[in-house]
Amino acid sequence: MIAIHASPGTFSDRWIEYCNENSISYKIVDCYRDDILHQLEGCCHLMWHWPHHDIAGSIIAKNLTYLLETVGIQVFPNFSMAWHYDDKITQKYIFEALDIPHIPTRVFYSRESASAFARTTTYPKVFKLARGAGSTNVQLVHTYQEAERAIRRSFVTGWDDRSQARRQALNNRLSHFRRDRNLRSLLRISFGLFRYLFPKQKKGESRTEKGYAYFQDFVPNNDSDIRVIAIGKKAFAIKRLVRTGDFRASGSGSIAYDPREIPDACVCIAFETNRKLGADCLAYDFVFGEDGAPRVVEVSYAFSQDAYLKCPGYWDENIVWHGAKVVPEHMMIEAFLAE
Repeated sequence: MIAIHASPGTFSDRWIEYCNENSISYKIVDCYRDDILHQLEGCCHLMWHWPHHDIAGSIIAKNLTYLLETVGIQVFPNFSMAWHYDDKITQKYIFEALDIPHIPTRVFYSRESASAFARTTTYPKVFKLARGAGSTNVQLVHTYQEAERAIRRSFVTGWDDRSQARRQALNNRLSHFRRDRNLRSLLRISFGLFRYLFPKQKKGESRTEKGYAYFQDFVPNNDSDIRVIAIGKKAFAIKRLVRTGDFRASGSGSIAYDPREIPDACVCIAFETNRKLGADCLAYDFVFGEDGAPRVVEVSYAFSQDAYLKCPGYWDENIVWHGAKVVPEHMMIEAFLAE
């Protein structure tokens, strides 16, 4: 029997839908209750989508996943997918250790070493916090002075990651309005401004990022990025266009679904990295170096799923294209049970 942690608006909605449509036995559990081990009696699988902003989930999920796999319960996401989730610092080391094509990245754990780097490096550089999705907590620093201000904050006052996320969410809505210029996008700006001024923040949702400085090389002339999601033996992808006047594509809302826009090399790297990590479901963000070769920027087991329902098909492990309906959550549960 499959145990599913049900949380509206997450992957669990369509997991439950799939089980009902295919007569698969499941039970609803609550992974936040301290009797979760008792709830899982009689279950050999657990599926739990915990989002990046779920601080409570990030506290318990990775350790609970490791424990359950140790006692023979299969978990989605498994530990190989979860332990580096929403942690760009850990991902830097993964890319280097596994020889995955990536953008050169430096991380410093003292103010002195970060400042020494800032004085001698070239600009611009991309400054990031370890956490965040949809281009939140990402900025371009153009000069040593800008870099030094970011370093000082990183080691003195720290960054409120949720405040940064709200600011970026508002910027995204403004970008969408400039692109679409319709009533819906205008109303979204109004709501975004209200939420920015009067945040609805649950206890434990925010934490201060402090004690490190993360700099990534800036690769010019990318007017888009490629997002490839490899699930089991299938992969699908989209091309995300950069916002006007910005360098970031994630969260722009401008998406191309033509599979001819997706280089085979990106799909190959996604499948190969899944194999190296022992992962069943990971989303990879690619940009292209000045030599034209794809480079991984970030990786994540979770993503905003509805955007991919328009994908016209998928590639198999031999990079053969199949025109078909794409429902990411259904692919997840199929790959999960195939294990």
